[in-house]
Amino acid sequence: MSAQDSFQVKRTLQVGGSTYGYFSLPELERRGMGKVSRLPTSLRLLLENLLRREDGRQVKKSDIEALLRWSPKAKSDKEIAFMPARVLLQDFTGVPAVVDLAAMRDAVKSFGQDPKIINPLQPVDLVIDHSVQVDAYGSKAAFGINAKLEQSRNRERYAFLRWGQKSFNRFRVVPPDTGIVHQVNLEYLASGVFVAEEGGQQLAYPDTLVGTDSHTTMINGLGVLGWGVGGIEAEAAMLGQPISMLIPEVVGFKLIGALPAGSTATDLVLTVTQLLRKAGVVGKFVEFFGEGLASLTVADRATIANMAPEYGATMGFFPVDQQTIDYLRFTGREEAQVQLVEAYCKAQGLFHDPAAPDPEFSSLLGLDLGTVQPSLAGPKRPQDRVLLSDVQASLRAATIEMLKDGMEQIKPEVLARWTTEGGHSEDPITEQISAHDLGPLGRKIKASLKSQSFELTHGAVVIAAITSCTNTSNPSVMVAAGLLAKKAVESGLTVKPWVKTSLAPGSKVVTSYLDKAGLTPALDALGFHLVGYGCTTCIGNSGPLPEAIGDAIKQGDLVAAAVLSGNRNFEGRVNPLVRANYLASPPLVVAYALAGTVDVNLSTQPLGEDKAGRPVFLKDLWPTAEEVDRVVGESLQPAMFKEQYANVFEGDELWQTLTVPGGENFAWDTSSTYIKKPPYFDGMTRTPTALSDILAARALAWLGDSVTTDHISPAGDIAREGPASSYLQSLGVAPADFNSYGARRGNHEVMVRGTFANIRLKNKLAPGTEGGWTLHQPSQEKLTIYDASVRYAKEATPLLILAGKEYGSGSSRDWAAKGPRLLGVRAVIAESFERIHRSNLVGMGVLPLQFGEGQSAQSLGLTGRERFEIRGIAEGVEPGKKLMVQADDKYFEVLVRIDTPDEAEYYRHGGILTYVLRSLLK
Repeated sequence: MSAQDSFQVKRTLQVGGSTYGYFSLPELERRGMGKVSRLPTSLRLLLENLLRREDGRQVKKSDIEALLRWSPKAKSDKEIAFMPARVLLQDFTGVPAVVDLAAMRDAVKSFGQDPKIINPLQPVDLVIDHSVQVDAYGSKAAFGINAKLEQSRNRERYAFLRWGQKSFNRFRVVPPDTGIVHQVNLEYLASGVFVAEEGGQQLAYPDTLVGTDSHTTMINGLGVLGWGVGGIEAEAAMLGQPISMLIPEVVGFKLIGALPAGSTATDLVLTVTQLLRKAGVVGKFVEFFGEGLASLTVADRATIANMAPEYGATMGFFPVDQQTIDYLRFTGREEAQVQLVEAYCKAQGLFHDPAAPDPEFSSLLGLDLGTVQPSLAGPKRPQDRVLLSDVQASLRAATIEMLKDGMEQIKPEVLARWTTEGGHSEDPITEQISAHDLGPLGRKIKASLKSQSFELTHGAVVIAAITSCTNTSNPSVMVAAGLLAKKAVESGLTVKPWVKTSLAPGSKVVTSYLDKAGLTPALDALGFHLVGYGCTTCIGNSGPLPEAIGDAIKQGDLVAAAVLSGNRNFEGRVNPLVRANYLASPPLVVAYALAGTVDVNLSTQPLGEDKAGRPVFLKDLWPTAEEVDRVVGESLQPAMFKEQYANVFEGDELWQTLTVPGGENFAWDTSSTYIKKPPYFDGMTRTPTALSDILAARALAWLGDSVTTDHISPAGDIAREGPASSYLQSLGVAPADFNSYGARRGNHEVMVRGTFANIRLKNKLAPGTEGGWTLHQPSQEKLTIYDASVRYAKEATPLLILAGKEYGSGSSRDWAAKGPRLLGVRAVIAESFERIHRSNLVGMGVLPLQFGEGQSAQSLGLTGRERFEIRGIAEGVEPGKKLMVQADDKYFEVLVRIDTPDEAEYYRHGGILTYVLRSLLK
């Protein structure tokens, strides 16, 4: 439907001999409609989205006027409907999205209508990047071995995706072993400006998107508006439903100066993450501005934008400027497209002008880039920044905390000495602890690997991974890693034998420029061979540790470490045997692999000895900024992007020879253990059933603060014991063929059995346990969470979850909402929610409820063993509504965290998928 254009601001733009229509933002200001030029750039992009889509129904004139009246000092309660120009998927979250669309086609057919009404109405790209695992490493054969294993394990999933590519309109798939979704998006998929035919005219409008990975925000570094949503919201957007949102607050982050010598973009983003997480920006836009922008390349900006989920913001936005235009041209975009982006942004006042007055922001933060110091983040959270000089102390403090149950017999003065002086000498600590106690701090565990014998201690680096879109999209840090490796090899240094090394770039362009720079041989010499083009270690696909290493860690209850150039280091994520996980720049990953431990101060202690026996320090190997810039300038060329992306959708022979089913409706294979028809539309009626109160409910779990979607949603390897294991083995799947939860996200039977099964989950209803355990009420029998849910279902008992602050932080995983829904969870009562997960709960028909200000399950004296009654739901739910909860003899009030009228409709329909399906059936 064409926009009503109530404000009469549609104009034309001439670019390269072509004429484009567009909805002019400056014209609004010229007509006295508001100070559009002083709005944050990100809000101006939202304003254009509303102007272009005004139809009197989804977008009303009053919505546009509300945004024009945006006040930086007032939090808006105005809901708007944002419609992205496209949707971006990765395969872990994309497979279940396509599975749901296939199931919707079946549902439509069962109602006697044409299944083809289920088709993406927006362009959708899916990049297969989350399935490769680091099985093989440390050899030139590693990439080929891992690629073949990936294709073998995921044949059913990939055949299903190829069916989707053939069956659905406007749906493209980037095959495996190509790159990471966000880097492919940055280097190729993003256009900057879209063009569509409307009313016989070409209409130009901004490239905007939502993606099913929380790090979709990486594209904000290119001046593109977009953020991560759950698969549930993404499916709705694919089917033409707008993203319902409140007009956001926008935090301005002013950058001045330039990075000093020795500091990298990784150090910068870890600093920014710490500052913004401390300031509290959850649910807000962050927009970067200031003269410091000029010193940051698009790759640097993308590094910062990528980690918006880690600092809690919806976006970390950078406006378009000359750096953006140069990047688009350099990465091989067509010249006509580059000219259109520049002309359009300048015509709309979206092109950053350093001389223009700063926009008005809700609040301000700032950073002098010159103060950024070399840093890591860890050992458990990305916002826990640690100066390079303080990493050793952080490891020791974390080790004491992790092993505190065995610390009682250690004299305080000995602990203090270990913390300050070192604990791996012949320290009397060992003599103070009996053999059965957990992890004496000075313990040395002997192990051998490849005919080498060595001793492992706390802090041993067992994984060193250059991985993740955050850093491998940035040539400066990748070249720095290669240069450091080259100098290390020339000095005679080697990586310690217990370190599992890997290099998993975000695109094949990285390999091209490392090869041309002559840096690949040095990285190979240190064991950083190419293992795949994908997320690998950052999402838990680090693969198994060598058996001898794993046995030593378990024998000594060692706090082993991983150092990775990623963006996530939550407990249990990287590898179940690795408890201390540090995020670092790629050159620091190489450095710690050389040191073999994080129990070292690299600022003052050597990495090792050179060929002459002299100590080699990090400062001796660290490349200068001039060296890095020279090598990047000589080795990175525009032709590399054109070459690598010329046939990006074709795939290799393994991909092209997949057997693909045909038909408009998918032919479900009942014997498949990867792809199963989900139950969300079983028994669905054309109209929603009445809402009901939650009566006689029981708590399935009582969880603490900062419970992430990693804790809730099945992720990583499937344990050899537990409900998911039992299910797969009952179908004849051997443990060696379990694959990962991510690979099996298209099978709800596996996923529901792995929900809340994270090995680090602590449920207060089952004290003394770790993992997916609970107590069945009222029998007090200890069961897995899945088995307890089955029993509760037989007893017709509704379930709820009690939780603390920041419930559902982390990746935008739809299974963190789907899993609880299938377990029978009707509501989650938490102190606060992370943005995406709260929305996903509503999208699956699970009611998010928030304790009153200052209240918690503990402060209210709850035990989690009560019977819960939540009344007032049957009367209807709406934003801001409060409900009274009765827990046996206790009463307390909760806030319904349904934040918009659209969300209330989704909940009334039992979830967003059934809401959309009913809308389409009409």
